[in-house]
Amino acid sequence: MFRTSTRPGVPLAVAAVLVAALALTAIAASASSVRTSMGPEGVLIYHVADLAPATTGATGKPVDAVTCRRLAQQVVHYHVHVEVEIFVHGVRERLPAAIGITKPYLVEHTKAGLFLDSGVYDCMYWLHTHVADGIIHVEAPHKGIFTLGQFFDVWRQPLGPNQVGPARGRVVLFQNGKRLTGDPRATVLVPHSVIQIDVGAPVVGFHPFTFKVSGGCGAGTNSCSAG
Repeated sequence: MFRTSTRPGVPLAVAAVLVAALALTAIAASASSVRTSMGPEGVLIYHVADLAPATTGATGKPVDAVTCRRLAQQVVHYHVHVEVEIFVHGVRERLPAAIGITKPYLVEHTKAGLFLDSGVYDCMYWLHTHVADGIIHVEAPHKGIFTLGQFFDVWRQPLGPNQVGPARGRVVLFQNGKRLTGDPRATVLVPHSVIQIDVGAPVVGFHPFTFKVSGGCGAGTNSCSAG
C-alpha cells in the first residue's frame, strides 16, 4: 500500500505547493536544454517534436473560404506574420513546415536550413508555414480577419477547448501575454502577435518571444522565398 507523508508540522497545502514548484523548475530546466538554431526566416527554431505532420493538410480545395492558389495565381495584398508557441503537458512542441502548401513542395536549401515553398506544380493556402519556426504567414489577396481555427482547418487538425491536434487536455491560450477566454478557434491572427497554446497540465505561463521575419518573406513583400 502506498502512503503519502510529510514532515511533522508541514501542512499538506504547503507540501502541494512545494511539489508544484519543483515540477515547474524541472520544466524550466528541460526547456532551457532544448537545442535551438536561427532559421532561414531569421526566427529561432526549437529542435523539438512537431505537434502533428504537415502532410495531414488539405490538398487544394477551399477551406473556410481560404483558397489554395498556384504560383501564377498568387496575388498578395495582405501579408502579416503570427508566431505560435505550443506546450503539451509542459513540454514544448512546434508547428511543422509546409502546413498549407501542397506537394510537391519547392525545397530551397539555405545556410540556415530548408525553406519549403510553393512551386509550379502545387498550390499554397493563404494561411501557411514555410519553416518549423512557429511563424504562420497570412498572405491573402485582401485584408481580412483570419483565425486560428481557419489555420487548423487548413491543417486538418482538431482545435477546441480540450484538444489541439492529437494532444488532449484542457487548453489555455495566451496572446501577447494576455490569457484568452472562449473558443480557441475564434482566436484572431493579429499581425505580429505571439500566441501560446498550453495543452493539459501544468500550464507553464506565457513565454515572451520576440521575432522579426527576414529574407524574401519579410512583411510587405508580394512573394515569399528564402533570402
